[in-house]
Amino acid sequence: MKKSEKIMAFTSGFTGYPLLELMWRGRTHWSMALAGGLAVLCLYPACRKGSLSGFCCKTAAVITGIELTFGLLFNIILQKNVWDYSQKLWNLWGQICLPYCCLWFLLGIPIRWLCRGLCRACSNLP
Repeated sequence: MKKSEKIMAFTSGFTGYPLLELMWRGRTHWSMALAGGLAVLCLYPACRKGSLSGFCCKTAAVITGIELTFGLLFNIILQKNVWDYSQKLWNLWGQICLPYCCLWFLLGIPIRWLCRGLCRACSNLP
């Protein structure tokens, strides 16, 4: 993967995820920009291969893993209270839950579309 692709993938997630969160719940936290950038950067190499359902499973796993890591760091250790899923069905320590894991699965559809567009855009870059 070219350096330009890495930068574009990270930047897309860094800006896109906080915007989605602002639309979804009306607020965000700067850590969500980092989480979004990291997620798209991790998923970018997988967008060109495999089935859409397989990519969506990877998306759900990657985002849920990042969400757990960031939740433990920002919500538990640093006590920033960015989110609390403790009232959601099938949650783990209030940091991740099954309903949002399913939502991340569906988010794989536009993320794959985005990553494939970035691939095409970056194909002519040095």
